[in-house]
Amino acid sequence: MTRPWNFAAGPSTLPLDVLQQAAADLCDWRGSGTSVMEMSHRGKHFSRIRDEAEADLRALLSVPDDFDVLFMQGGASAQNALVPLNLIGRDGRHRADYVLSGHWAKKSFNEAGRYGDIAVAASADAATTQAGREYGPWCWLPGQDQWRVRPDAAYLHLCANETIGGVEQAVMPDMAALGAPDVPVVADMSSNILSRAIDFSRLGVVYAGAQKNAGPAGVTLVFVRKDLIGHALPQCPSVFDYAPVAAAGSMFNTPPTFAIYMAGLVFKWLLEQGGVAAMDAASSRKSSLLYTYIDQSSLYENRIHPAVRSRMNIPFFLRDESLNAAFLAESEAAGLLALKGHKAVGGMRASLYNALPLAGVQALVAFMQDFEARHG
Repeated sequence: MTRPWNFAAGPSTLPLDVLQQAAADLCDWRGSGTSVMEMSHRGKHFSRIRDEAEADLRALLSVPDDFDVLFMQGGASAQNALVPLNLIGRDGRHRADYVLSGHWAKKSFNEAGRYGDIAVAASADAATTQAGREYGPWCWLPGQDQWRVRPDAAYLHLCANETIGGVEQAVMPDMAALGAPDVPVVADMSSNILSRAIDFSRLGVVYAGAQKNAGPAGVTLVFVRKDLIGHALPQCPSVFDYAPVAAAGSMFNTPPTFAIYMAGLVFKWLLEQGGVAAMDAASSRKSSLLYTYIDQSSLYENRIHPAVRSRMNIPFFLRDESLNAAFLAESEAAGLLALKGHKAVGGMRASLYNALPLAGVQALVAFMQDFEARHG
């Protein structure tokens, strides 16, 4: 089956094998006589789907036993509120620190301000000059030796990958080195989950909307260290309190059953491809191919500091922006979809999630080369 290459930032491309399996199962899941969308979330069939999804996800990411895996709703935007509601009152601290790396980190920071004393541990909100080159706001990251974390903070929050800005933080902080060994790290990994291994020993909470690398929109993956559960503020709704959700196996209320089923299919597909290690290697190959071409081009440019360039979301600009409309029209006609950059940034953006194969990036580079030859 021939399909266009989908570079959408999310909801994003899904593996064709997964879509075809879902289509085959749509009206009758494994001879049950019902669709997944019709079956009881407490029945034996969906219990099997949920249990397999969690087991496969744990296997993919080597999730330690001292972490609960929750399937929740509301996306990462809901977790912007649920993290402080669940954690900021821990041991009566009522304060938390945030690393500001771009749009999504700022959104998390602003939402948390409703629930306690929120401070900035580090920020890339100003321009910087490094190695003789100037980088604009949100195009770089302060070194972790520049972070200032309060030792009595309830947690430190960071966004591991900025989908809009194209900045990725691959290495999680060493909190002991920052003078805050008792402060757990909370990481929003919505747009790079399952593309690289996760060192859970450096983390307290990880959350990720599924619609980038893990499935369709509708389910949010939340990994919570068990000792951080049970500290919710009194005003936290029960359905959003990690404790009862964990105790009920993510079925405190009716979960997003079809989204969990689809995510489970993606997890099985990932295991068949070689797991997270294979995705890590593929991500490096795909992003390196595109960055290498952009860097040697006279028509295109990427403005992100090379040390923190995202492997998932690659924003780029045409030096002659009068060509933007032609680039988008011609790329879509060539079967290269959703390359328009976010309205907050402009330009172009190619999202290279796990389900997009190397052939898709090769097709994009070939088109960009041809376009540059004709317009450069």
